[in-house]
Amino acid sequence: MRRAAETALRSLGPASKGAEIAFFGGSFTAVERGYMVSLLEAAAPYVRSGVFAGIRVSTRPDCVGGEILALLRRYGVKTIELGAQSMDDAVLARNGRGHTAAQTERAAAMVREKGFSLGLQMMTGLAGDTDAGAAETAKRLAALKPDCVRIYPTLALKGTPLGAAYLRGEYRPQTLEQAVSLCAALLGFFEGRGIPVIRLGLHASPELERDMLAGPWHPAFRELCESRRFLGRMQRELAAKNAVEGPVRIAVHPACVSQAVGQKRRNLAELARSGYRVSVVPDLSVPKGGIRII
Repeated sequence: MRRAAETALRSLGPASKGAEIAFFGGSFTAVERGYMVSLLEAAAPYVRSGVFAGIRVSTRPDCVGGEILALLRRYGVKTIELGAQSMDDAVLARNGRGHTAAQTERAAAMVREKGFSLGLQMMTGLAGDTDAGAAETAKRLAALKPDCVRIYPTLALKGTPLGAAYLRGEYRPQTLEQAVSLCAALLGFFEGRGIPVIRLGLHASPELERDMLAGPWHPAFRELCESRRFLGRMQRELAAKNAVEGPVRIAVHPACVSQAVGQKRRNLAELARSGYRVSVVPDLSVPKGGIRII
């Protein structure tokens, strides 16, 4: 852990003062207590000295209690992310998540009550879930007033029960198109309520590439979702202006040109199928995420 922290310090420089040491990839508070404490003891000096802003951990909703929260606070943990995944008990049970929606609600309330920053994680495309179910999960998570959210489309991986179910033909993951459409809507839902979505899709890793059997994975999944949102904005604006006569230029912030055009110019092709002849032009006066029809 210290080696990783020192590497991060060299890479980040002064920016480390705004960064957190994160323990992810499992349920931190469910690991063997001595091992968990040893990790916290290794990280705490970096926080106390001010070179890092704090410690962030992820864990299961059923592995949070008053005693464990007091321990985390003592070692400088600032943010706790709960792997809610779904707020439908039937979906949670079918996927062996081991907790209930009520436990997520109780844990979230406790985390906030004790003064931690609250993060919530949800998954789309779990066995037995639907787009309507995911939308309901998003509503119930937003009601818990998290400081941030992560959204992960479900993948079937080797060596997992879900991977085995996929190989038996008992589980069918979302297609990339289905996941992008749903997650673009979820992104808009959370951001519309002032809740930042700090991650969309899994990080690329050698282990993921080795073990993935099927599912909606893409190395630029968030970019695809942002692009889908641009397509929706352009379609609405063009329809409102009845802009089917002649070519139309749409101005966007320079940083958003690729999102507006779409991967392999997909958005422009989709608009052309609807009868619009569109070109996208950069304009610094347009706020990021916005569009202006010229």
